[in-house]
Amino acid sequence: MLLGLCAAILVAGAMVLAQSLVVPILFAVFAIALVWPLQRRLAGLLTGPVAMLLTMAVALVTLVGMALLIAWAFGGVAQWVVANSAQLQALYAQKLAFLAAQGIEVASVFAENFNTRWLVRIAQEVTGQLQGIVSFTIVTVVFLVLGLLEVEVVQRQIARMPGETPAALLRAAALTAQKFRVYMLVRSIMSVVTGLCVWGFASFMGLDLAAEWGVIAFVLNYIPFIGPLVATLFPTIFAILQFASWEVALVVFVSLNLIQTVSGSYIEPLLAGKTLAVSSFMVLLAVFLGSFLWGIPGAFIGVPVLIAALTICQQFPRSRWVADLLSGRDPGPA
Repeated sequence: MLLGLCAAILVAGAMVLAQSLVVPILFAVFAIALVWPLQRRLAGLLTGPVAMLLTMAVALVTLVGMALLIAWAFGGVAQWVVANSAQLQALYAQKLAFLAAQGIEVASVFAENFNTRWLVRIAQEVTGQLQGIVSFTIVTVVFLVLGLLEVEVVQRQIARMPGETPAALLRAAALTAQKFRVYMLVRSIMSVVTGLCVWGFASFMGLDLAAEWGVIAFVLNYIPFIGPLVATLFPTIFAILQFASWEVALVVFVSLNLIQTVSGSYIEPLLAGKTLAVSSFMVLLAVFLGSFLWGIPGAFIGVPVLIAALTICQQFPRSRWVADLLSGRDPGPA
């Protein structure tokens, strides 16, 4: 057991150090599983190179579109913060004065550091992160192109291996790809619905950047648990800054949480059904572990990695108990 724990720690450390290589590969494999049915169907209608070009065009438009949406939404929020820095500074000073009148002294260092320069620095950091997303997308697309070219070759090589393990691996790969597609379809539908609901509510409340909040809710909904929480906290904080009212901010917070709860806890499980039977505890652990290892990309890819691991375990008798234990399904009384 100690040897296994030491090996797990070393592997985790190696994955952190190799983040710039491992994460794009994981995303590329995930994308291959999603677009391969389109590639295979087009290959039956068109020539191989044309089918590849069309598949890559669809994948590229999707990835670049998501990256541009993220950049536009978060860039708009950062620009709003910089443009309204004087108002935010005045509001902050007002709250400090209120706390001082109540006998609550706040360290002056916070008042000195909360200024326009600090806000501009945050905006610059956000811009740097957005540039990192664009470069990450380019690397992922390169791996995606190379991977699509070798899917059938790898499949035939595995099928030629002796024993029963190759057949189990091929079944696991096909079932994993199917689960990936169901997972992304359900997530995409609920992300669109959540984004539209957040945009409509923000517009109804008169909250600035309503479209940006809708896009942020749409994008972050792909990250279970953490994404909806962040998508709720951001508009709530800005409601405090814009309206200078805790009551309005409370209404925004409760309403957005209600939207996220209904979509994530009730509608999404109904759409997914038993296809994606995974313990909620393990989903949360996968999100936190992925974010701990690789940051925001890891928080997204953590759940697909968990789904793939459990699906592979399900195909082998010696590891099937692991998939059953972590599936979250109640087998009934013994």
